[in-house]
Amino acid sequence: MRVITLDENSRKNLLDELLKRSPNHYGAYADRVNAIIEDVKKDGDKALFSYTERFDGVHIDAGSIRVTKEEIEEAYRLVDPELLEVIRKALVNIRSYHEKQKRYSWFDSKPDGTLLGQKISALASCGVYVPGGKAVYPSSVLMNIVPAKVAGVERIIMTTPPGKDGKVCANTLVAACEAGADEIYKVGGAQAIAALAYGTESVPKVDKIVGPGNIYVALAKKAVYGFVSIDSIAGPSEILVLADETANPRYVAADLLSQAEHDEMASAILVTTSRELAEKVQTEINGFLEKLSRRAILEKSLENYGYILIADSMEEAVKAANEIASEHLEIVTRDPFQVMTKIRNAGAIFIGEYASEPLGDYFAGPNHVLPTNGTAKFFSPLSVDDFIKKSSIVYYSREALETVHEDIETFAKAEGLTAHANSIAVRFENQGK
Repeated sequence: MRVITLDENSRKNLLDELLKRSPNHYGAYADRVNAIIEDVKKDGDKALFSYTERFDGVHIDAGSIRVTKEEIEEAYRLVDPELLEVIRKALVNIRSYHEKQKRYSWFDSKPDGTLLGQKISALASCGVYVPGGKAVYPSSVLMNIVPAKVAGVERIIMTTPPGKDGKVCANTLVAACEAGADEIYKVGGAQAIAALAYGTESVPKVDKIVGPGNIYVALAKKAVYGFVSIDSIAGPSEILVLADETANPRYVAADLLSQAEHDEMASAILVTTSRELAEKVQTEINGFLEKLSRRAILEKSLENYGYILIADSMEEAVKAANEIASEHLEIVTRDPFQVMTKIRNAGAIFIGEYASEPLGDYFAGPNHVLPTNGTAKFFSPLSVDDFIKKSSIVYYSREALETVHEDIETFAKAEGLTAHANSIAVRFENQGK
């Protein structure tokens, strides 16, 4: 990891370097993604089956694209019973946390004959994309499906690429069923996103698409946004640990590596006021690298985007953390709750030395689908709010409208919108006659 002393220039250079990881810089792939989307729009299932054979090496058709009841039963036989028990425990925590996010319609009636309000409705349908290939993440299945289920989404459609045997990973299938997926389809990549956005003969169109994926999936979601809603354009994973001299260097090193192992583009940053801690963390990292299974990925990630930033004060360290706006932020300081009050920008905040980031990934309950690449400055974690929509409610009695109709007409005429003014005036045109 590179050790850098924090100042204005080093902070700006770091931010510029980190932003290179954004999916907005993946333009070289856009033409290929757009071609896939257009093929699926035009040819539907035929394009889906062709791309699945081409990219995944699997032949599927209308009779095999949807996961069957028998395949689900087989998955339950194959899954490790211990993992199934853990999935069910995690589901209790995740569901309980998201239940507290539920919002309700409200109405405000006044004696003057007006009623204003807000009606909350769940989306009718959503699509959950689940990656396949190199890594399988049943935890992400839970995190994407549960808030939709809690919100009241009627139809939850999951898509995921099949393995070489034409089947979906048993762990993924079981997690999806436990969380409440209604339908599961064996298709991945940009073609799956296109199918969810526009619909095919086999895959139904949805109102919103959520879930992580590779470059092609990210760009496909970006391309269909507006025709359907999406959660976000997810970038590579990242962690920032904010620490002082009281932090345990072994814990800090382990937590930094927990995110660096995701892929070569992942970012792991330590911001500390203690140069001694920085040196000890570096030593601990070197020791861990000797025995961790994903060493090659870890070394590349740390070489590309691993930083130790030395700050003169905690105020300067917090300023850097807010500017970086990391996906995951751990605070390991003498008074972590006091420091937490100064944090404005972070996807998820982990407080104290026993709130390690993987606790949030798997078990605590808050959603682990988080804003990346500095977007925590204006985006939030995936939540129940992502699966609802709001309608404004307006009711005025004749008496209530009568007291304000001239004001509305004046406003409309000032904007040159005489039909707007007339729509109000016509209700009182015979008044006084």
